[in-house]
Amino acid sequence: MHEWMADNGNTPHIVVDVSVDGVTVPEEHVKDGKIILNISDSAAHNLKLTNDAASFRARFGGVPFDVWVPMRSVLGIYARETGQGMIFSYDSESADGSEAVAEPVADDVESTRARSHLRVIK
Repeated sequence: MHEWMADNGNTPHIVVDVSVDGVTVPEEHVKDGKIILNISDSAAHNLKLTNDAASFRARFGGVPFDVWVPMRSVLGIYARETGQGMIFSYDSESADGSEAVAEPVADDVESTRARSHLRVIK
């Protein structure tokens, strides 16, 4: 999803649950137990996305910070420009919570397009 959003000129953001063990983010930017992180190439330096975690260096209020986000803490990813993306839910029967199920935010591109305001004039 990250690569697809970047390739299409969008800015990928992730929503992170900071109550999950191992999350390292600046606490002063946490709201309601969550933080939204811009993971675009211009904002997240040395971005590494693996099956286990996302890590990068970013500036928060001008101060550099090394971010570490276990994948099990990622609640969703979306494009800032469109708001479209995916919300992740975890199987409650999984012992370690590692099995994620992706739910698309929008069914498909065609259904999200607004009806054209143009009309044929003869």
